[in-house]
Amino acid sequence: MLRASAVALFLALGAPAHSQTLQSSAGPIQVEEVAGDFFGPWSLGFLPDGGVLVTEKAGTLWHLRADGSRVEVTGLPDDVVEIGQGGLMDVLIPRDFAQSRQIIFSHAARLSGGAGTVISAGVLSHDGTRLDNLQRLFEMRPASSAGRHFGGRLVEGPQGHIFLSIGDRGDRPAAQDLGRHNGSIIRINRDGSVPDDNPLVGRDGALSEIWTWGHRNPQGMTLDAQGRLWTNAHGARGGDEVNLIEKGQNYGWPVISYGVHYSGAKIGEGTSKPGMEQPAFYWDPSIAPSGLVIYSGKLWPEWEGDFLIGSLKFDMVSRLSGDPLKEVERIEGDATSRVRDLREAPDGSIWMISEGNGAIYRLTPVD
Repeated sequence: MLRASAVALFLALGAPAHSQTLQSSAGPIQVEEVAGDFFGPWSLGFLPDGGVLVTEKAGTLWHLRADGSRVEVTGLPDDVVEIGQGGLMDVLIPRDFAQSRQIIFSHAARLSGGAGTVISAGVLSHDGTRLDNLQRLFEMRPASSAGRHFGGRLVEGPQGHIFLSIGDRGDRPAAQDLGRHNGSIIRINRDGSVPDDNPLVGRDGALSEIWTWGHRNPQGMTLDAQGRLWTNAHGARGGDEVNLIEKGQNYGWPVISYGVHYSGAKIGEGTSKPGMEQPAFYWDPSIAPSGLVIYSGKLWPEWEGDFLIGSLKFDMVSRLSGDPLKEVERIEGDATSRVRDLREAPDGSIWMISEGNGAIYRLTPVD
């Protein structure tokens, strides 16, 4: 089972190709390369048998098997497309995978009017080499020719609903338009239908999949120990945010922000407005946040409940702690080049995708 074999792949691979140490407030961290030679790695997910699935933005899905072998998974949808910041993005392995063998993934797809963020699903064959029974669960509306701000993070909610982050696609006002999916977190059932208790169900002119709106480009998303949903999102110049996502709320973009436009011009109406949510934390200057882990405390007890967030801009992992949240530490080294994703394995180790190095690393305390 997963808890007994979560690092089976790492152990099967034998001695890591590279090993280094990062310094942290909790002591030195051992960084061991699990696998390398990836091109644009974006996300990873743990399989119950100890294997790992890895996405590459250009459209490749890899299966790192528990025995140490590596195989490309075939059968992805024909319309997966790499366009600007979009491509094959997140991979979600549902809690019932051992029974269903279904995996869910987000990607950019060619749609009428351009491209957009979609959710597809397929059944992983028992030998782990192909996807069968493909389904399209969701397509954003409308599509556009823009290559920016696809969002793309997936989370399985406490009751099994699927959450997806979608950026504003570079169309700022669209993030306040409830008739578009731009700049929203959407929530759907596993079969792609809309839950009856979504906040905009039955509202004239609104898309019923929308759970929250007013987001610029959410790039990290996860649940905390209480089952609450959190995101981080890119601002412009300053104003990268961490947000607690609450049903039916407006997170303000582009009406309010703690940043400015790249030109230096003011954004919207200021930093606050009634009816719009405040971030739990923001960065200025921006760090371009990516993968997000709210840590369990298994291997680093002093970090229980802390936020570990990758930075694409500053090549580090930001640690946030406290209430209110504050950035208390930046962990950096050769392995933290453009940290695209962070995941906590069931044994408490942190697995990290370095887009800059094209590698996956496993982080553990030094004994």
